[in-house]
Amino acid sequence: MAARVGIDLVSVDTVRESIREHGDRYLERIYTEAELRDCLGAEGTVPERLAARFAAKEATIKVLRPTDEPIPWHDIEVIRHPSGSVELELSGRAATLATDQGLGDFAVSFSHEAGFATAVVIACRT
Repeated sequence: MAARVGIDLVSVDTVRESIREHGDRYLERIYTEAELRDCLGAEGTVPERLAARFAAKEATIKVLRPTDEPIPWHDIEVIRHPSGSVELELSGRAATLATDQGLGDFAVSFSHEAGFATAVVIACRT
């Protein structure tokens, strides 16, 4: 069994600026409805949470290594469980690439602090 690892680091200010410049167009293009709900805080959308999910999507793309056409952002979704744990759900092109490459058991971990968010994704080849 072999594993693939992807990692990404995102500036929270970059996400905050994208929201400021592009508003809902940016949010709806990158994040699913469930992700947007998970990123709500007392004062609205929390950019740190969005940045962590963006990093997770980028790290997943690094694991999948697409060669011809891009993976739509919504094909990679971060699911947060009531316990606070998170997992990835792949659909569409992302799921097809994973299946074609024999990749499964995707695991994700992310964090945000001091203006940055990071994510690590691991997938096992069976």
